[in-house]
Amino acid sequence: MALVAVAGSSRSTNTALEEKVAGVAALIDKWRPDDGQCSLFLDGSRREAGRFLCAAVELHGAMLLVASDVDQERGDECLVRAQGVLEAAMRRLQLELELLLSTVRSNAVDGAISGHDVVGDAGVVGHITMVADAMMAAGYGMECVSTFNSHRRAEFAAAVRRLLGFAPSQHAHFHKLTWEDVDGKVQSWHTAAGFAFNFAFSWERVLCHRVFAADAALADKVFAGIASDHAADLLAIAEAAVMRARRAPERLFHVLDVHATLAEILPAIACILGDKSEAAARATAALRNAGDAARGILMSLEQAIQKTTSSKAAVTGSAVHPLTRYVMNYLVLLADYEDTLARIYQQGESTLTSGSGSASRVSPSSSADSIGRLVSVLQRKLDAMAVGYRPSALRSLFMANNTHYVSKKVRGSSKLEGIVGEDWIEEQMAETRRHVDAFVHSAWRDVLVAGGEGADAAVKEAVATQRSWVVADDEMGDAVRAAAAAVVVPAYRALYRRHGTAAWMTPGDVNAMISRQFGGLRNEAAGARPVSAGSATSRRHRLRLTSFSDKLAHVQ
Repeated sequence: MALVAVAGSSRSTNTALEEKVAGVAALIDKWRPDDGQCSLFLDGSRREAGRFLCAAVELHGAMLLVASDVDQERGDECLVRAQGVLEAAMRRLQLELELLLSTVRSNAVDGAISGHDVVGDAGVVGHITMVADAMMAAGYGMECVSTFNSHRRAEFAAAVRRLLGFAPSQHAHFHKLTWEDVDGKVQSWHTAAGFAFNFAFSWERVLCHRVFAADAALADKVFAGIASDHAADLLAIAEAAVMRARRAPERLFHVLDVHATLAEILPAIACILGDKSEAAARATAALRNAGDAARGILMSLEQAIQKTTSSKAAVTGSAVHPLTRYVMNYLVLLADYEDTLARIYQQGESTLTSGSGSASRVSPSSSADSIGRLVSVLQRKLDAMAVGYRPSALRSLFMANNTHYVSKKVRGSSKLEGIVGEDWIEEQMAETRRHVDAFVHSAWRDVLVAGGEGADAAVKEAVATQRSWVVADDEMGDAVRAAAAAVVVPAYRALYRRHGTAAWMTPGDVNAMISRQFGGLRNEAAGARPVSAGSATSRRHRLRLTSFSDKLAHVQ
């Protein structure tokens, strides 16, 4: 009786398996594994999709039951047929997974960039979860993960590539690129990295955990497989930009931009990928290296200012020196990075204090210190340059022009003005006035000391000598003319009253000659309104240009 019961049970198990095979085969005939034109979920009914999933899982269960029956009859033959049908069903589900992921892909690309909550599309994500659960239950988890992983990696790469304008997957070769190549790529990196680490990676992690909700460890592993290489690709661009910057002053702003972006995305990297992840370690190292590079570039700029040789110092007519224009335009731009510089010097504070005593004493400890230090270095260099100007009047005019330009650039930048302070500005303007006064007394000395005869000739000689000299701008010209008229005309008037003859120029003539100096009458003819000496510039502006070479070439 026992043998009969066992035989009956085996026949029943085989019969059940054959029924499952027939049922799944009928569904496969309708939803063929090679027909990607229609989707079981998107084009069919939810009920039929559920039937397909249940039938495939039940077929796998029936196969396990038959395989466990050691006394089965015709079991092997039945299992072979069942395995073929199950494989066909899984290929169809793989195709469904691809079709559904393609739908998520199109939504995610448009939605993630515009801020749309793609995960909120519970319908499609729910369908993907159902397919994943069925494939996992049927023993095809590896195929499910592989399909999901490949599609999401490709979509993530495409989204980042569209934002970057190039494929970042060649990160292994970035160290071979020139600065020009890296510079062109890092411009779009800021947007792409911010999007990827602040939004896309987070969304991707949520998607993985929704699809593989039954196994959190598997979801984390799938997400890591999708995210790790893309994170490495993006961070490699930042690493290359910092490495290629070296100590060239014109590359500082790119380094500061990279530092700012890294500081912004580092918390997201630690949160999404883990603070112990390779991406977090690389981002932290890149942030530290960017800070070190920025401090090094500022030190190089300071040294370059100090090393400017006397042979390069003199400029025609005591105009504003190119070094003054370069440094001040540089500092106007640098002031916009005050917050980033503050983080950099805070980051490097422990390194500076742990170094040698002399290093910690000479190194700036804050953004304000670094900018103020560069201004001081420039001022000392201008003092040294002025020694090369002859006569002394030209030396004073050179200093007046350059100190005026420095203070005007500071007053034209609210951030730079806030860094150096009002007291410094007032002191700088007072110094400019002292140089103007020294210029007037030196340039017009022969007129001021003339005792009678020769005063008329001294005026003409002074005017002729100054004809090739220049002033920084209209404001400076107004100040010089006003100072000269205030000193020279009264002195000449006194001499004219005591010694004047018909051959002498009148005080009005002298005043007119002074008013024509440094483009005075030309400005009046053009309708320019004089600005009193020492007054603040009314036009306030910010220097914002697209390329660094343009920034430094922009002179006001």
